[in-house]
Amino acid sequence: MGSRRYGRYEIETSNEDKPLFPDTGITKGQLIDYYEKIAEVMLPHVKKHPMVLQRFPDGIAKGGFYQKQAADYFPDWIPTVTVKKEGGTQDLVVCDNAATLAYLANQACISLHPWLSRTDKIDHPDLLVVDLDPPGADFDQVRVAARRCRTLLEDELGMTTFLKLTGSKGVHVVVPLSRREDFETVRAFARDAVDVLACRHPRELTTEHRKAKRRGRVYLDVARNAYAQTAVAPYSVRPLPGAPVAAPIEWDELSSRKLGPQSFTIKNIFRRLASRDAPWAAMRRSARTLASARKRLDGLRDEDR
Repeated sequence: MGSRRYGRYEIETSNEDKPLFPDTGITKGQLIDYYEKIAEVMLPHVKKHPMVLQRFPDGIAKGGFYQKQAADYFPDWIPTVTVKKEGGTQDLVVCDNAATLAYLANQACISLHPWLSRTDKIDHPDLLVVDLDPPGADFDQVRVAARRCRTLLEDELGMTTFLKLTGSKGVHVVVPLSRREDFETVRAFARDAVDVLACRHPRELTTEHRKAKRRGRVYLDVARNAYAQTAVAPYSVRPLPGAPVAAPIEWDELSSRKLGPQSFTIKNIFRRLASRDAPWAAMRRSARTLASARKRLDGLRDEDR
């Protein structure tokens, strides 16, 4: 047993030498160290968002589970929010401070998956996410798809887009929103936007949910834009060999031939952050309503008919 203090909060830790990533030997203590250190950069993107936890008590080789309901043994100082679910309600964790991140890491929570809305306006998302899911390991397909998204969303619809490596296979193209529209409105907009892209580039992009029908194309997934859905948090560790990190990047970095969806890990992300400003530092200043973009999108859809 050990303990760590974060301001007025103290957490007891256990089994810090327990390996969670067998391939690299990264331990639970190192996972706690990571979330403790990354908190300053990560928290602005996850504060006030309900959180789904992905835990691996025996390490990633043994499998894990998703946890929604906050456990009754969690400390009282960890904030929670009560949200509606089918047949009732549940209390989800909200990560508003470094102590909470460290406590969850001590519970072998490797990945954090926040909702796309904040607790004060739970039905109104502050992000729109297009998940670019490639059929294989060819990241060039993802590069092309991401640029196609940017051309439509920025150049034609007047929105500001941001980019995140998922730490898994693809990238998320993210649009900050002013929280005027509800989930239904945002999801309808996202669906219509990716339909336009798939129609324009049918050999490269698809909105086909069934993998057997994608035929080697990048899947434009907008299902996350709904109540109770999540997207992996910026700077969250992923439960994969090497402990990759979901990393925000600048658009100009997408051209680097050295870049891949798992380029950044627990071991190198801080060198990156030490050498440049955090790519999403000014994101919230770019938040906009969808009203103008919706009118432009409807015009494009009329032209394509």
